Amino acid sequence: MLLASAGGNRVPVIAQLVQADEDTVRDVIHRFNEIGLACLDPRWAGGRPRLLSPDDGDFVVQTATTHPVTLGQPFTRWSIRKLAAYLRKVHGRVIRIGREALRCLLARRGVTFQRTKTWKESTDPERDAKLDRIEHVLERFPDRTFAFDEFGPPGIRPTGGSGWAERGRPDRLPATCHRTHGVTYFHGCYSVGDDSLWGVNRRRKGTANTLAALRSIRAARPDGAPVYVILDNLSARNGKKIRRWAHNNNVHLCFTPTNASWANPIEAHFGPLRQFTLANSNHPSHTVHTRAPHAYLHWRNANARHPDVLAAQRRERTRIRSEKGLR
Repeated sequence: MLLASAGGNRVPVIAQLVQADEDTVRDVIHRFNEIGLACLDPRWAGGRPRLLSPDDGDFVVQTATTHPVTLGQPFTRWSIRKLAAYLRKVHGRVIRIGREALRCLLARRGVTFQRTKTWKESTDPERDAKLDRIEHVLERFPDRTFAFDEFGPPGIRPTGGSGWAERGRPDRLPATCHRTHGVTYFHGCYSVGDDSLWGVNRRRKGTANTLAALRSIRAARPDGAPVYVILDNLSARNGKKIRRWAHNNNVHLCFTPTNASWANPIEAHFGPLRQFTLANSNHPSHTVHTRAPHAYLHWRNANARHPDVLAAQRRERTRIRSEKGLR
């Protein structure tokens, strides 16, 4: 550009010669007239100087991972906008950072937006004894151990879920505020030894329905040998009528501790049952609603895991518990 200008060429001709914008050519010529050949080395830097020091970055991460109420803010979680506004006004320290820069900083530090998880601690005074008994029957008598529980109450209404669809075109279900069909409860029984699951829908909970489930479990092993049933300590489970029947039929009830439903093996199988029969459904009646889990259970039991695989999984869980001391 400078040599062409020294040769007497005009700016439009130089711009066409070097395939540049005319304003760029003028800037180069003006810069040469001001500082001479030093304009050939513009000494460009790597960008705008950093406004945040490493200490400021640590403070931002510490603030983002602190509950807002602890810092006197009237909300339960941070948004990017609220966090940036708080950092600009925090007492004794002013950090000016944009929302996008703040998002990138948190991502680099491994701080992501996650769902809150819950946990329950059992207050049962016999917690360890009950858990030890459950682990004992699962390891020693898996072929004679069953689990019983129910979930509900599912009603007759469209239930959302998730599934594969074209981008921006999800499946849609109608919404309703009228639920006139009542609710039901699924009473399920799980055989630990052969990985089979069965159950029935009932209109309500109660001792009679629990007793019917226990009878179906006893019928699964009609040889009269001991049968072990893992179930929670709901009042409909441990009444005198249930205990008397269990004693007369050689059925041993293994109750889970209070607030420790995870100790019941059937709980892990209720999740898939809900996801594949209730989610994404719009059943018109309880009759249709009942057919869905039964059809799924028929498919599931026909595709049960091989007994050798189940035995290997039980051995691995036992090894992990013995090494880590964890249940």
